[in-house]
Amino acid sequence: MPENRLPRPLPDRALRPPMGWNSWDCYGTTVTEEEVLGNAEFMAARLLPYGWDTVVVDIQWYEPTARSHGYNPDAPLVLDAFGRQLPAPNRFPSSAGGAGFRPLAERVHALGLRFGLHIMRGVPRRAVAGRLPIRGTEFTADQVADTTSVCPWNSDNYGLDHDHPGAQAYYDSQVAQFADWGVDFIKADDMLKPFHDREITAYARAVERGGRPIELSLSPGTEVSLAHLNHLREHATMWRICDDLWDRWEDVEAQFARMARWAPWQSPAGWADADMLPLGRIGIRAERGADRLSRLTAAEQISLLTLWLISRSPLMMGGDLPTSPPETIALLSNEEALSVLWHGTDGREVLRENGLVLWTANDSDGSRRYAAVFSLTAEARRVTVPLGSLGVGPGDRLRELWTRQDIPHDGHHVQMDLPAHGAVLLSA
Repeated sequence: MPENRLPRPLPDRALRPPMGWNSWDCYGTTVTEEEVLGNAEFMAARLLPYGWDTVVVDIQWYEPTARSHGYNPDAPLVLDAFGRQLPAPNRFPSSAGGAGFRPLAERVHALGLRFGLHIMRGVPRRAVAGRLPIRGTEFTADQVADTTSVCPWNSDNYGLDHDHPGAQAYYDSQVAQFADWGVDFIKADDMLKPFHDREITAYARAVERGGRPIELSLSPGTEVSLAHLNHLREHATMWRICDDLWDRWEDVEAQFARMARWAPWQSPAGWADADMLPLGRIGIRAERGADRLSRLTAAEQISLLTLWLISRSPLMMGGDLPTSPPETIALLSNEEALSVLWHGTDGREVLRENGLVLWTANDSDGSRRYAAVFSLTAEARRVTVPLGSLGVGPGDRLRELWTRQDIPHDGHHVQMDLPAHGAVLLSA
């Protein structure tokens, strides 16, 4: 493990946004146990000292015939006798014999990491068709399903009828099994588009009853608004504020306005999530695109990470860690830049004009100020920014955190050369 060179100790993880790896951007519905462990081992060896501590198996881990670029209709999901999803043994061999994810979670925990999984809202359609019993009740899946409530992009499940007591019992039973496996993090999907308030409430209640501390992440997010803030804080650790984000500048640029709305509300009470980081090697067997390195330029990757850090979005790496370039891993382990995520407060956009965007933030102990300068234009440019716009005094030392270099200024203004779609991240 590398020497831990953090400028200050990491705050308790409950006081900072979650950080981890998710299998979606590189493996879509098809990730295997071997690939999960490969990423977990890399994270433990190279990134754990920098706060990266959670490994998440994304959608359809219970689908033995899963493929890249889409979903199989009427997929032969692996279910137990109570209609609960089980890992597909052909992809997760250690789950055989009813072991579920317990053996894999134990291996992840042994590395000092946390284990997470993805789940769809509702109850599997195959459980409904088979009228499978709900554990601990006299009800069956067909009695609690709302067959009019369906996900528009995945046909695995029906929603639940929360006027029926068996609906809560199903979620209680499902989460209790996850807790028994040792799950630490659940990404619950199809919750926010539209905003399914009763489903969210029921799932959060199941987590409370599960007997194990579990963080709850909600997806996707384009229809979530600040009007939902109190409900989200009450029921979840983090929530998406967009649809899936991919390695396209237009996807990144759209997040500036979204995070400007949400950043003033970021706190340990809950985190608005700008989505996974489509960095490094992605698309290996993914939903979109072929096996590739991120199509974002080096400057665009810096801009993406800078916005996520100063707005305090959770960080979930989407690329395959063992096969991503060293330059990507260097970004993920830059402790000076990451300190903005760990210790920043009051992050907010303070200027947006002619393609120039400025953000500022404070350090939690008052020892420094942070600022970010972004260029949204497609050409390189030299910008001159008043120090006062950055919250910086004439005698302050300015340090650029990605390059780890001091930047000179004249006591009134600072000049910077920004590449197309580029950014700098400053501390003073």
